[in-house]
Amino acid sequence: MNFKVQVNSNLEYPITSKDLSELDAINTLDKHYHVLHNNQSFQAEISSSDFINKQYTVKINNNTYNVNISNALDMLISQMGFEVGTQKEINAIHAPMPGLILEINIEVGQEVKENEALFILEAMKMENIITSPRDGIIKSIKAKQGEAVEKKQLLIEFE
Repeated sequence: MNFKVQVNSNLEYPITSKDLSELDAINTLDKHYHVLHNNQSFQAEISSSDFINKQYTVKINNNTYNVNISNALDMLISQMGFEVGTQKEINAIHAPMPGLILEINIEVGQEVKENEALFILEAMKMENIITSPRDGIIKSIKAKQGEAVEKKQLLIEFE
């Protein structure tokens, strides 16, 4: 089986099953390893790990590296033009239901974070907090406080 290891988002290394079988690493403590490579000794520690997303932070001789591992399936999916775990880029927010804009918490040009409250929409006597679906910058606001809006009406656009 072949792997691709990406280090700090800018260096890529192919790894084969043979490379893994020839790895000279000894587990010394939990998440700590002693590694010999080309007659050099290295102390390695796995600082953090996200097994599902195959992302790790590794400290080698006190230098920290962010490591992403791709297996053969990940590489095939990428070659086909798909990316595992990518999300649709949302560039606009539309009213999920008819209602009244009670409060707008943002301005054009403002930088917002994912899940940040953007505005409050009252519908059927309930206040609904509409949050940002992603990090971004507000390009335009198409509704005003106190305005009645229809379902699917454009409310906010992102840059």
